[in-house]
Amino acid sequence: MSRIYNFNAGPAVLPLEVIEEAQRELVDFRGTGMSLLESSHRAKAYDAVHNEAIANLRELLGIPEDYAVLFLQGGASTQFSMIPMNLLLPGTSADYVNSGSWASKAVKEAQKVGAVNVIANTAKDIPTRIPAMETLKFTPGAAYVHITSNETIAGAQWKAFPKTEAPLVADMSSDILSRPFDVKDFGLIYAGAQKNLGPSGVTLVIVRKDLAEKAPAGLPTMLDYRTHIEANSLYNTPPTFGIYLLALVTRWVKKVGKENLFKQNVEKAARLYAAIDASGGFFKGTAVPECRSDMNVTFRIFPDGANASEEMEKKFVAEATAAGFAGLKGHRSVGGLRASIYNAFPPQGVDDLVAFMADFQKKNG
Repeated sequence: MSRIYNFNAGPAVLPLEVIEEAQRELVDFRGTGMSLLESSHRAKAYDAVHNEAIANLRELLGIPEDYAVLFLQGGASTQFSMIPMNLLLPGTSADYVNSGSWASKAVKEAQKVGAVNVIANTAKDIPTRIPAMETLKFTPGAAYVHITSNETIAGAQWKAFPKTEAPLVADMSSDILSRPFDVKDFGLIYAGAQKNLGPSGVTLVIVRKDLAEKAPAGLPTMLDYRTHIEANSLYNTPPTFGIYLLALVTRWVKKVGKENLFKQNVEKAARLYAAIDASGGFFKGTAVPECRSDMNVTFRIFPDGANASEEMEKKFVAEATAAGFAGLKGHRSVGGLRASIYNAFPPQGVDDLVAFMADFQKKNG
């Protein structure tokens, strides 16, 4: 078996031991005589998996009992609509911080539901950045304040979260469980699982129960948080195998130790940014240093020190792929290069990429 270094932004790298455990249990799940893929979501075997996944998340993230932990479908993109449908009550408005591509999509969908105030906008700033905290002017009486904690495409990340009077809502799809934060500072957190939690197809929502209870009557059943809270995310058939893998991933995080993982994430990113900064301008990061993401390292190649070269970047991606580094091409909307180094990405992979980058510069600089 030959495993490559997977730098894809999502679906992304999973811990190898998690994949191997799933492989061992695939055909006969824990003595049931069938695969979990075939099992009813009402069966005892799956019920244990479901509840372990919730318990692991509560433990790892310190989620209080007055918050619900939900496993939904439709990704963060569905949450862009579901959040205002539930929280943006008639006669109110919501504050949104537009920090990039994903925040822009959240704004666009919320505007279809109700009144939205974009209180800061750095979506088109080059280099990319998160709005400065002192520029945020919150609307008195806002229903909630929405941020995107890490812009996967732009490689910009909130390093500290704003303190708000209104409930703070955060899309944490690309940095959930990668660093410490206090759930109690938020009214609602949501995240697609396919970067740090498991495979695609599962959306984690952590919502304060009292907020969910304020939702207007008459919402479509499947778009009402109360439906899923009351049914423990089992109102309809959930993505059972994805939740199983999430349970295994969170079990792995507990084994590694979340503090160890958080420290490792910072160190991995620091080594890669140091290599970029030490290249004499051949490689240049696309985010301002104080906003650089620890999860998605975005950069470009400047062969002459002044102009980025798409041809040189294509060559870099091709040679990197041949050398066993997959997924380094930047998002199609911005180009450039991107190394996504989520929780499960091995530190050795960063060291090997740094060595490859030095060799590539030596040959092409």
